[in-house]
Amino acid sequence: MRWFWIDRFTEFVSGQRATAIKNVSRSEPHTTEYLPGFPIHPSSLLVEGLAQTAGLLVAEHNHFRERVVLAKISKAQFYYSGRPGDVLRYESTAEDIQRDGAICMCKASLGEETVADVDLVFAHLDDRFEGGLFEPSEFIRLLRLMDMYKVGVMPDGTPIRVPDHLLDAEQADANTNNES
Repeated sequence: MRWFWIDRFTEFVSGQRATAIKNVSRSEPHTTEYLPGFPIHPSSLLVEGLAQTAGLLVAEHNHFRERVVLAKISKAQFYYSGRPGDVLRYESTAEDIQRDGAICMCKASLGEETVADVDLVFAHLDDRFEGGLFEPSEFIRLLRLMDMYKVGVMPDGTPIRVPDHLLDAEQADANTNNES
């Protein structure tokens, strides 16, 4: 099972920036079990949420054709922990996207208060690394659930499009399910 530590995107500008939110809930086991008696959203999962926000920003830039992985956390400063009932806002800005990877500056906040500043470096895996993390039809469903294609735009303001290879996978999955 794969976990996602963001609930939905509120802004997505292809290749430039993305903003997502995470609702911290007491019903999530990590919130109550990390420090029993003191429910918080652990800093490690906050970094993971920022990395997922930034990683999807980097991967979408190349139409999800490359496998993007977190290579390095070059800076991480924490000022506060999210608690049940909080809505964390994850902001990621792509400082540089190259053929072999990317650098993103990320910030988590709660209202106007900064919770964390994190700088991340991503790498693109080459053909020596086989297999993807998700089936394409499952992946497009996930992106739709996170509202990426509802709020996502290109730098000129036109809506981002679902890549054809993901649409094809989604259609093939629908056809298979209809035959069952």
